[in-house]
Amino acid sequence: MDTLTAEIEELKGISLKDKAAAYFELTKPRIAFLLVLTSAAGFYIGTAGAFDTMLFVHSMAAITLLAFGVATLNQWIERNIDPLMERTRTRPLPSRRVTPTEALVFGILQCVAAEAYLYFFVNGLTAFLGILVIVGYVLVYTPLKTKTTACTAIGAIPGALPPLMGYTAAANEITMVAWALFAMQFLWQFPHFLAIAWMYRDQYRQAGIKMLPAVEPDGRITVRQIVMFTIMLVPVSLAPFFFATDGIIYLIGAVLLGIWFLWASIRTARTKTNESARSLLLVSVIYLPLLFILMVADKR
Repeated sequence: MDTLTAEIEELKGISLKDKAAAYFELTKPRIAFLLVLTSAAGFYIGTAGAFDTMLFVHSMAAITLLAFGVATLNQWIERNIDPLMERTRTRPLPSRRVTPTEALVFGILQCVAAEAYLYFFVNGLTAFLGILVIVGYVLVYTPLKTKTTACTAIGAIPGALPPLMGYTAAANEITMVAWALFAMQFLWQFPHFLAIAWMYRDQYRQAGIKMLPAVEPDGRITVRQIVMFTIMLVPVSLAPFFFATDGIIYLIGAVLLGIWFLWASIRTARTKTNESARSLLLVSVIYLPLLFILMVADKR
């Protein structure tokens, strides 16, 4: 009771507008947008007959809720770590614009609502994948960030499920094409998140987060993994063409985007500077949506 009373006292004087903004910030909307975009592409690719607009709306609404809930619970778990890093200390929980109790309730409600929505308005398979996202990201990946460098690989599994969920929402089955979408997003996460970790390695080290760049001073393994996973991503990204889901326009676009991404990865490996890592991060956040937009535009 004393803790709850203290939390209430801290919130006095915060306007309704600031409170709403803090709740919205908890959901990490920019990350959610990217995840929902790949889910939407997965839904379109998974649609075999006439496009079901209502099913699409239900699916995207539920996946958005799920992304919001997972992001909120992630910050609740890391509420004692975020104040230790400059890049995260202004988030709603460290800045005390939202209390831990509020964040926990908000996150749980969103996840429960998302799962109910998926089960009753989409299908059971997609709801099951949603549970894997919650368990994998919130209960496994987030706690492991302070324990092992394997957290990146483990977190990449739930992180790659959104396009697969979009596909199953439309098709209610998992095919080789669906696995290809999963593999593309899985591999993409390594250069993306390792670039972020390289830029903020000192802050991660100070906060006790054991992502690879934070525990490896010279960065040799980090840059090798960046290049290795990008190399693996390029041929995998061509799978929609070889599975006859997409045409020659997608093939050409995927090759060009892959070369661009690989160039940025190699540049980062050679220079090992924050500038090159920031450029790689920018390339990665442009690459993924463009790849999925191409996939949708050139679907056969």
